[in-house]
Amino acid sequence: AWIEIEDSKINYPVLQGTDNEFYMTHTYKKEYSKDGSLFLDKDYDWNKPSSNLLIYGHNNIGSKEMFVDLMKYEDEEYYNNHKIIRFTTANEDAEYEIIAVFKSRVYYKSEKDVFRYYFFIDAQNEQEFNEYVQNSKNVSLYNIEATAKYGDQLLTLSTCSYHTEDGRFAVVARKVK
Repeated sequence: AWIEIEDSKINYPVLQGTDNEFYMTHTYKKEYSKDGSLFLDKDYDWNKPSSNLLIYGHNNIGSKEMFVDLMKYEDEEYYNNHKIIRFTTANEDAEYEIIAVFKSRVYYKSEKDVFRYYFFIDAQNEQEFNEYVQNSKNVSLYNIEATAKYGDQLLTLSTCSYHTEDGRFAVVARKVK
């Protein structure tokens, strides 16, 4: 697949491996790179398809590569001018409208009642889907009118953030065409 956000450096292939480690340090040519690649969570099933395309990428401040420009969404004005993410596969050229932008972190297993957005790939039912959307909107850095309903295809972009230990920054969008 390919992902693109207008007026940003996010214009890359999206890979998928058998684990969520290999492409953190390898290019699409399978060559070592500290920048890694953008990659789809290993559990996404193209044959179903799953509810959420969860894509990871490094926040490479030094090289300004991969998902470093995702952090521009901390600024609501940037969001207002960049609401659409293009995601292209062999079968379609789709657009996704952003519904939430938030900071998070990786939670310890012992922590209860926390929003582990990074585990959501496929909703088992409508309630699980709605909870993911609502939790995303509840923690969003700013109010976004657009939302999603059960049955919509979601796209979540996730990168490291340095606001806290094991911090993460995520952008959630829904397919509009």
